Amino acid sequence: MRGIATTLFLLSGLYGCSGGGWVPNGPHAMNAEALQRLVRLEAEQYHLPSKLVNAVITVESHGDPSAVSVAGAAGLMQLMPDTALAYGVGNRFDPEENVTAGCRYLHDLLARYHNNQSLALAAYNAGPGAVDAHHGVPSFPETRAYVARVSAVLRNSNY
Repeated sequence: MRGIATTLFLLSGLYGCSGGGWVPNGPHAMNAEALQRLVRLEAEQYHLPSKLVNAVITVESHGDPSAVSVAGAAGLMQLMPDTALAYGVGNRFDPEENVTAGCRYLHDLLARYHNNQSLALAAYNAGPGAVDAHHGVPSFPETRAYVARVSAVLRNSNY
């Protein structure tokens, strides 16, 4: 019985608790046109490249507004509860609220790290405290892999 529970837990991390999870174009993926309109609007509002916002969304949730991580991050840009609270988000699963707050947060991180995209992405993943404490991208395997994945999506994107 314990083995089944462990397997289900691991699969929930891959596929999210909503069934669609992080499967590209899964059953809970947001309409691509609507998502692109939202990304363009919010990226422009916060002076961000829409390609960067799209890359973060791709890596974080694959466009699934109902995605939830094992760590408790939620929505398209995978906002943690404290980040959502700090940016005035009432519903982390609301695509507009989530992307607006995610863009504001990403904008603030880029400003904090003088437009150093790698540091901003590392802070988005591990938190600014970890980046500050390590004086750069933390050596955490998850964070290093995250920065690499977002960077790869950026290089290969057609947005």
